Amino acid sequence: MPPHVDLVVVFRVTPPKVTSLSKEQLRQNALKAERQYTALIDTLNRAGLKAVGKSGENQDQLLILVTCPQNVLSRLVHCERYSDFLYGLPMSKLPSVEEDLDAAPLSPADRIRLVHTFITSTPPDGGLGIIPKCKEWDLVESVMALHDHDFNEHWIRLWTRHRIASVQLDKIRDQFGDSVALYFFFLTAYTRALIFPAVLGLVFYFFGTPYSALYSSLLLVWSVVFVEWWALQERILSVRWCTRGSFRVEKRRADYRPGLPWWKKEFRRVASIPIIILFASVLAVILTGIFVLEAFVTQLYKGPGHQIISFTPTILFMALVPKVMASYKLHARRFTDWENHAHQSSHSNSLAIKVFTLSAMNAYLGLALSAFVYVPFGESVMHFVQRYIFSGSRHAAIILERFSINLNDTIKVGSGGGRGEKVAGKVTALNLFEADRENARQKLNPSRLQEQMFAFIVTNQVVDNFMEIGMPYVLRAVDSFRNGKSSRNGKAKKKRVAFDDDSVHGQNQGQVQEKRTKEEREFLEIVRSEVTRPEYDVFEDYGEMVTQFGYIALWSTIWSLAPLMALLNNYIEARSDAFKIATHARRPIPVRTDTIGPWLESLSFLTWLSALTNSALVYLFRPPDDELSTQVDVDVDIGLHAHRHHHGHGRNGSAATKELLGQALLVALFASHGYLLLRTIVRRILELAIWRGSEEAKEAERVNKEMKEKYLKQCTSLTGGTKPVTVDAVPRVGDDWEVFWAVDEGVEEIQRLVKDV
Repeated sequence: MPPHVDLVVVFRVTPPKVTSLSKEQLRQNALKAERQYTALIDTLNRAGLKAVGKSGENQDQLLILVTCPQNVLSRLVHCERYSDFLYGLPMSKLPSVEEDLDAAPLSPADRIRLVHTFITSTPPDGGLGIIPKCKEWDLVESVMALHDHDFNEHWIRLWTRHRIASVQLDKIRDQFGDSVALYFFFLTAYTRALIFPAVLGLVFYFFGTPYSALYSSLLLVWSVVFVEWWALQERILSVRWCTRGSFRVEKRRADYRPGLPWWKKEFRRVASIPIIILFASVLAVILTGIFVLEAFVTQLYKGPGHQIISFTPTILFMALVPKVMASYKLHARRFTDWENHAHQSSHSNSLAIKVFTLSAMNAYLGLALSAFVYVPFGESVMHFVQRYIFSGSRHAAIILERFSINLNDTIKVGSGGGRGEKVAGKVTALNLFEADRENARQKLNPSRLQEQMFAFIVTNQVVDNFMEIGMPYVLRAVDSFRNGKSSRNGKAKKKRVAFDDDSVHGQNQGQVQEKRTKEEREFLEIVRSEVTRPEYDVFEDYGEMVTQFGYIALWSTIWSLAPLMALLNNYIEARSDAFKIATHARRPIPVRTDTIGPWLESLSFLTWLSALTNSALVYLFRPPDDELSTQVDVDVDIGLHAHRHHHGHGRNGSAATKELLGQALLVALFASHGYLLLRTIVRRILELAIWRGSEEAKEAERVNKEMKEKYLKQCTSLTGGTKPVTVDAVPRVGDDWEVFWAVDEGVEEIQRLVKDV
């Protein structure tokens, strides 16, 4: 039986980002590491915890294994129970008024959360202040928890193909905490909700009309119902899991600086808006340029190497967009830290909103350009690009002739001229691109929107699943090869960390190693392997699902099979996320929460935006009713329909464009107001149908009443009983008024009315 370890503190002997040091610097670093390591062990032991250091994965790493004795754990539970009571947070399975507050059960996740909070919280909040990478503990790399491998194996086996969620969410919550359990509940609920649009899209794909107004309307209703239903489910879960209002008892962040005026906090939050706009503008310019290059320029180019040139947009996207996003995330994190958030939940919410803003633009801008620029105005843009290219080509030809550069020789070398092929005719810069307008028009891809939707919904998600599941195995194999490890038997030679006292015990090292049991060695191997894993962040998983919801709500009118593809992907996603947590990531540190945070706001925003995009798509691309019966190629007809809007009734192109865009904007505004009305109605109906009169609503009222009764009983016991209420006697005014109060005329009036009748 391996020892019970609550947490593992990863300690770095040498500071990171240090390559070459002198002997004196190495000695100073060793002394600093020894002082900080000794202080760390003393701090943990003085707090009543048991801590012991073991050798890590390499020479500059130590692992401090920490366990919490029962008496310290009881004290932590006692403090949290009373803190929850004082701040009005319903306690898990609240005991009756006669029982003690500490009698509630404690799950493994609660135990890890209590110990982790105790170690990493600031001293004003009752913690030890051991915060990784802070100024005082800069050599502490992280504080992590170990996996329960028996539960993980059982959990993975339960993801059968018969049900989407074969494991109870309460068990996930007991192991990984509220945050991870809430994500899997959201993933399960969202996947089940996709069944309706998947069936609807399948029916309309084979039997419906393209860009159907009915399909778009039903899709909008579905998205509104799902978002409002999930908001109620959050409330129900928070009551069921007793986490409603958990933000009130959240510990303060270590970087929080109290005393900052409110107007400075608001100014710092507003100050990040110009940075967001700047990066959004840069990203929009890059994506638009890549779009024009991929959709028009590469289609017009017919010179040497045109097959290779077609890969240029993809290469530019892979070279530029990830760097822009990485730089933006770095600046967003710095600005969020500068905003001086008191709690980690508000810090995470602010960061999530910033990051998702550009992530959504990166995900949806390509489809927006194709839908509202390429399809309706593709021919005009193609002609504009032709004029621009040929204008530049003429200038290039003049420059080449001035310098007497023979373009034939250049192309001959580039097209394999060494093999003896001959280039017929004199080649100039003018015939590198398509000159005929009709041929250029034929190069427009009428099915571009559907191909993009397939790439985003199917191809990208297959690649993402491989990156989450397959790529960690590849990286481990590469890392094992670099470190000279044997991948066949799975055993690796570990290097020990050498401190000054290692020389004293060096002679007895062999004897100590022999005394170690096989079970202990296997346990330490497991600990070291888990330390090498990256930390799990539920932010990325939420981002994937919300982005996918955006594809379904905003753009599935283009390709009605998108919800079905998303449903199939999520069937795999639930299992791949569980496998990723159990196999490729560290155990998540449990966090108390009662909401999915800013992702609910993102879902609401995407639902509102879907009202605009769906109405505009239907207005622009839905073929007239008289053409539906003779329609052969849907995409060609859609393009012709938009083209007629563009050049209709003999008017000039600019006037037709302004009219078309104005009408589409007007339709989108009407749809926006319709969305607000629909959301109000759906919210009211779901509130009455799901929340009012539910067991969770009654439980919330009962808990609130019980906590107040317990408080009143404690107040009564302190005062020694309830004092009788005394009422001052009303002074007698006079005997004449006694007759006034004695005579009642009501009965006589009623009898008089009866006689009159």
